[in-house]
Amino acid sequence: MVSKNGYRKIVFCTAAALASLFVVALSMGRYSMNPLDVLRVLYATLTGGEADEAMRNILFLVRLPRVAASLLIGAALSISGAAYQSTFRNPLISPDLLGVSSGASLGAALAILFSLPLQAVQVFAFAGGLLAVLLATGVPKLLRNSSNMMLVLSGIIVSGLMNAIIGVVKFVSRDQDQLSSIVFWQMGSLARINTTQLLSISTPVLLCLALMIALSWRLNILSLGEQEARTVGVDVPKLRGAAIVCASLLTASSVCVSGTIGWVGLIIPHFGRMICGSDNTRLLPMAAMLGGIFLLTIDTLARCLTSMEIPLSILSGLVGAPFYAWLLYRQRAKIL
Repeated sequence: MVSKNGYRKIVFCTAAALASLFVVALSMGRYSMNPLDVLRVLYATLTGGEADEAMRNILFLVRLPRVAASLLIGAALSISGAAYQSTFRNPLISPDLLGVSSGASLGAALAILFSLPLQAVQVFAFAGGLLAVLLATGVPKLLRNSSNMMLVLSGIIVSGLMNAIIGVVKFVSRDQDQLSSIVFWQMGSLARINTTQLLSISTPVLLCLALMIALSWRLNILSLGEQEARTVGVDVPKLRGAAIVCASLLTASSVCVSGTIGWVGLIIPHFGRMICGSDNTRLLPMAAMLGGIFLLTIDTLARCLTSMEIPLSILSGLVGAPFYAWLLYRQRAKIL
């Protein structure tokens, strides 16, 4: 268990790393900038001074929305995963395994198929994600088996169903632009992010992040078990429902602008637990910062490694799959 002073030092170092990476990410790209020039442009803009117009346009119209979206989405997916793991008392659960990402992708695909505006895409994505998690948690109740393994298997079933329906949506799509947009969503990318899209997701994401952190101490009680939580006066259904709705909204809001980005909601909470333990009052803020660092690093590599952008799901999978295999290795005794 990390001491209070030790946790503060870790938070300070993580925040410093995040701030440094933020400036580096703004500096890198096809039009490379010196980090000092980036700081000068930011300072000049804040103080009303003069700055190079080309640098200002690239910085504020292209890179800043993308970098800010990476931080927001990384934090949202990480806290969503941590909340699911605490709520269902299963460290191997993530929004992907419960089918939330697939459900949100289905909602977004349907909205794209009907040529609906961005706001409708977000509503459809949220509805699809919430429907997926309701189905995933409902199947174990129907089978009268609420074990962690049954919940994971239920999520896999729901995710497979949602992906199959997405295949049908793509099959019936006659417009090449619609089809390419749906495929783009599933691969995951922030290449088309702009200020309008960033602002549209900022409010729900920030509100849900704040609410989840405010509920973090209650999630500690919920993670002990339903009977223990009821003993101390916690309304388990309401708390679990609030956690699921917030986590689903975080995932759906992320998916509606970035597409499906796997593994973030699974591996980042585990990194956080390795650093600061399982206390959600410490874990959730740490997961938010680590998630921002992870996705910002992945996105920067995706746009800088080659002349063509690499889909985010590829790079996140290259990191996430080996880490998940290691988690299974550690859990082999419990699984067997």
